[in-house]
Amino acid sequence: MGRVGLWTNQLNGLGAAEQRDVLQEVEGLGFGTLWSGESATGREAFTHSALALAATERLVVATGVASIWARDASATASAQRVLAETFPGRFLLGLGVSHGALVGARGHTYDKPLTAMREHLRAMDAHPTGDLPPLTVPAPRVLGALGPAMLELARDLADGAHPFLVPPEHTALARDLLGPGKLLAPHQAVVLHDEVEVARAIARTDLKGRLRLPNYRRSLARFGFTEGDFGGGGSDALVERMYVCGDEAAVAARVAEHLEAGADHVALHLLDGQRAVPPLAGWRRLAALV
Repeated sequence: MGRVGLWTNQLNGLGAAEQRDVLQEVEGLGFGTLWSGESATGREAFTHSALALAATERLVVATGVASIWARDASATASAQRVLAETFPGRFLLGLGVSHGALVGARGHTYDKPLTAMREHLRAMDAHPTGDLPPLTVPAPRVLGALGPAMLELARDLADGAHPFLVPPEHTALARDLLGPGKLLAPHQAVVLHDEVEVARAIARTDLKGRLRLPNYRRSLARFGFTEGDFGGGGSDALVERMYVCGDEAAVAARVAEHLEAGADHVALHLLDGQRAVPPLAGWRRLAALV
């Protein structure tokens, strides 16, 4: 996977041919892993991963994360197995419980998410393999875990965690709860810009929507942030701790913080104010970190 990868949802607006070109450039830049999320308005996680895997030769493709509400456990297990068999060692399944409003939009009831994740994982493990050939390489899975209970579930029933929108302090907590030997790959948002106020404005545009989601507010509150930090798209202190606003040296310093706190891999989410266009120029700059 490498120590540094990319996280993006900015491939959704590209046609398949354009996306192949971008993916091949990402691989050529030296990034070992590409993470992408899943939403009801974007690409379905497993078919999107298949496209990315088929377009590249070495790149690890990870879901960051696929929603357990988008398919039942049997479908999850089957899709993971097909990709693990076809692309040995190159597909990493990240699973998450999503958020109440997003789950409701799918027509489900967001109730007892920890229990729902536990039952999904156990049902995946009980899924019969039938006539499918045995896997030559294991098919790992990680959880989009923020709170202690979900991190413990990631330790007990998965291969690690992919926490989203977290500071290095969370990485230290997650490593303590996961223990050694489990993959820890936090998400880290980045804005490359010389003007701090412009960078913060871009960050706040992203953060404002996320602060409407209770899961993130609870997670941030564990690290001393209060309701006063959540208004107006986030206080300066919140923005600076959750986003790297600066140059490549600032990004490298934050990556080092996560690694020193116990991360194995950091997924860099580059924001440039564009939602439907991949930030290729910025990715080329970040390639120096790998």
